Amino acid sequence: MAEIAPYIYLVLGLVLLSVSANYLIRGAVDLASLLNIPPLVVGLTVVAFGTSLPELVVCVRAALEGSSGIAVGNIVGSNIANILLIIGAGALIFPITAHRSHFIRDSMIMIGASVIFVAFALSGSIGSEAGKIMLVCIVAFLLFSYWQGKKHGGADLTMIDLEEASPGDDISPYLASAWVVGGLVGVAVGAELLVGGATTIARSLGVSEEVIGLTMVAIGTSLPELATVIAAAAKKQTDVIVGNVMGSNIFNIFGVMGVTAIVADVPVADQVLSFDIWVMMAVAILLIPVMLGGNALSRREGGIFLVLYFSYIAVQYVGVANLI
Repeated sequence: MAEIAPYIYLVLGLVLLSVSANYLIRGAVDLASLLNIPPLVVGLTVVAFGTSLPELVVCVRAALEGSSGIAVGNIVGSNIANILLIIGAGALIFPITAHRSHFIRDSMIMIGASVIFVAFALSGSIGSEAGKIMLVCIVAFLLFSYWQGKKHGGADLTMIDLEEASPGDDISPYLASAWVVGGLVGVAVGAELLVGGATTIARSLGVSEEVIGLTMVAIGTSLPELATVIAAAAKKQTDVIVGNVMGSNIFNIFGVMGVTAIVADVPVADQVLSFDIWVMMAVAILLIPVMLGGNALSRREGGIFLVLYFSYIAVQYVGVANLI
């Protein structure tokens, strides 16, 4: 039973993170509506930060416990999973389209964020000064997104943002507050279980914390985005999927890593420096010719993305050192 316990903690942590973050967002959006805060602002703040909350809490918790490998692996692995796994799965259900000008703009910002992350990572450790720069970048990104949203009458908000920022009738402030408090507690407990379980599993399997962060933890914290993308693809509303994913990647780098680095210095392992950050960069760049090469990301291309992702996961457990 002792050997099974870490896996139980891992699964429970993932479930708690996903469910609690969802209720936290719902409660916060309802409270914002009661305070007459515009949906555009809610979408760019409450919803945007809320959907990245699992990654944020896991990374901060891991960094504080000295498990920086899980923190770095979670961010790099989540950004790889967001493109190859999530977009690939969505395209396999229904071809994914994107507004050309919006795609070019957002992809350039995402690649720029990735370049900044790589530059800081190559120093061997991401510290508080780098974290502050990243937080300035995320604030600038939010202000730019707000300006774009106002300019286009809110059209730059994704379908997911708009749905989550539109609460139902008869909002109870007490229920909304309970969701927020319960969500915060659930996210904290979920992160504790997830980090503890993942660390124990890494030691028992004889693999690094980076590998666990890049695979199990990254996939787990990306599950809410995966579920949302699958739902959007099933409704054939795929024109917002790519923008949502790129926005999530930008938040992961500037927001999640920015806060984590301010809380505690984050050393970057040699494996991540020599292999994984370059995979993250390559995947970000790969998306551009694929999306601009035709009218949509086809099911065939989605299948290729999934094959690439599961090949990447296999490489992690075969051993990166044997392949580079």
